[in-house]
Amino acid sequence: MDIFAQAELEEKNKKMVKEFTYRGQTLEDLKKLDTREFAKYLTSKERRSVLKQFNEIENFIKKCQKRKQKGKLIRTHSRAIVIVPRMVGYTIYIHDGHQFQKVIILTEMIGHRLGEFVVTRKKVSHGAAGVGATRSSASASVK
Repeated sequence: MDIFAQAELEEKNKKMVKEFTYRGQTLEDLKKLDTREFAKYLTSKERRSVLKQFNEIENFIKKCQKRKQKGKLIRTHSRAIVIVPRMVGYTIYIHDGHQFQKVIILTEMIGHRLGEFVVTRKKVSHGAAGVGATRSSASASVK
């Protein structure tokens, strides 16, 4: 294989791997930003929420870093926290009302809330109808 063909092949491979961007910013650039500065890139509802919850988000990130260093699980009941770039890569166990569900924070989750990724309601599976539940079974003997 000559040099030109090899260079062309490498260039084609680079094009196939698309780098993640959020509103025109790379993940590395977003991680450098302060939480309030990152809020400028969010939609209006999430931006207002981040600016109101600023201290809660910062404390949550500090808690996550400490627990990760100790090798412990990161568990939370706070489903309303907006995912910021510094959370990417963490494995967080989010409470669904009954138990904790494991969620790995990916880059595509930035700007969403933690609770969006854990379903709080189970699928209802109805059983067979009981005696007296239908007209045909109403006259049946209970014996």
